[in-house]
Amino acid sequence: MKERLQKIIAAAGIASRRHAEKLITAGRVSVNNDVVTELGVKADAQKDIIRVDDKTISAEKTLLYIALHKPAGFVTTMHDPQQRPTVVDLIGDVPERVYPVGRLDYDSEGLLILTNDGDFAQKMQHPRFQIPKVYRVKIQGRLSKEEIKQLGQGIKLPDVIFRPENVQIEKFNDKSCWLRLTLREGKNRIIRRGFEAAGHRVARLVREALGDITLDKLKEGSWRYLSKKETDQLLKSALSEEKKNILDIR
Repeated sequence: MKERLQKIIAAAGIASRRHAEKLITAGRVSVNNDVVTELGVKADAQKDIIRVDDKTISAEKTLLYIALHKPAGFVTTMHDPQQRPTVVDLIGDVPERVYPVGRLDYDSEGLLILTNDGDFAQKMQHPRFQIPKVYRVKIQGRLSKEEIKQLGQGIKLPDVIFRPENVQIEKFNDKSCWLRLTLREGKNRIIRRGFEAAGHRVARLVREALGDITLDKLKEGSWRYLSKKETDQLLKSALSEEKKNILDIR
């Protein structure tokens, strides 16, 4: 059966659909020895010879889903031009090539999902699904009631409105404050940028949950496989959020 190339590449665990599209337009994909640079081209993964960077991809593989407790000081990429440690370095004994779903900044910590399932990654990252993510955030200074109200109304940034949900103060002193909040947006460094715009620098940032998946007792730098029940819960949550968004638009 013929399918779009980006879907085949994603299903083979090479990259997410979005990244697969970039690979195609960059001329790094070929079908039966013909380089493809246009999106929309279809192929049959069972019959056609599909190569990415001159490596033939296989449609058959074991799908893996991993929960990693990312420490600070690791980048959420497969390779880093600056030679910094990557999250892939923490899962070196995984039998299949997996890649991060979404991002956590170099200085940020917490729950990160990795997989070789392109369709799953697409649903986890696409803006319309908006799976809730829970963070603990340490900021400089104390947050006033007026500032909490302002966060609820939203802080306008150049590319998005930073509007965290369920903002709670956990503990504080004269110099800093620990908060817990829920966020659905996935823009780059949005939490750090949002609090800086509000006058508070983020000193520490830990993602504690993604949907129903939590760090629980997962130690920093360690990982575990997600169960089928857990991946099903994430997909169910994604589809539920999509339906809410469609109803809100209507």
